[in-house]
Amino acid sequence: METIASFDKSHYLAVPPEHFLFGAGQDLRDRTLFESAFSEHATLDFTAVAKKLGVTIPVFEGRQAITDIILQTTSRLDTTHSIANPRVTEYDREHARLFAMIEVQHLPHGDHSRHLLLKNILDVKLSKSGDAWVIDRMKFDNAWLAGNPAVLFEDGAS
Repeated sequence: METIASFDKSHYLAVPPEHFLFGAGQDLRDRTLFESAFSEHATLDFTAVAKKLGVTIPVFEGRQAITDIILQTTSRLDTTHSIANPRVTEYDREHARLFAMIEVQHLPHGDHSRHLLLKNILDVKLSKSGDAWVIDRMKFDNAWLAGNPAVLFEDGAS
């Protein structure tokens, strides 16, 4: 893959921001939209963020498991995802790597007096699937947080 040093900036247009579907699918509670962002054997690694919140979780493996776990976890929440600073850092026409920042507000349905606000760093590997791009690996790290971790992990964090 080409690295950022030799990267032709026109490739930005060649790699659609599939990571936006990840946030929109949650915010809109749209399973089909959310699921469409991932390849069948994708992985989602939220372990570093969970650890910072006092919870141990595994890496989620497979589109079905990722969708089931994330949408079940957020089903009792109102979420808003804002994704910024997307940068394609590697590209070879069939694969790409993307860096982005994601800020997400988590609020319990009916109780917006409690919240958890996370600013996370995304490292995303994508591959071409027909005419579409899909996420093969999505890894999160946390830059900062504000609020109550129990809003997201009610049984594992304080």
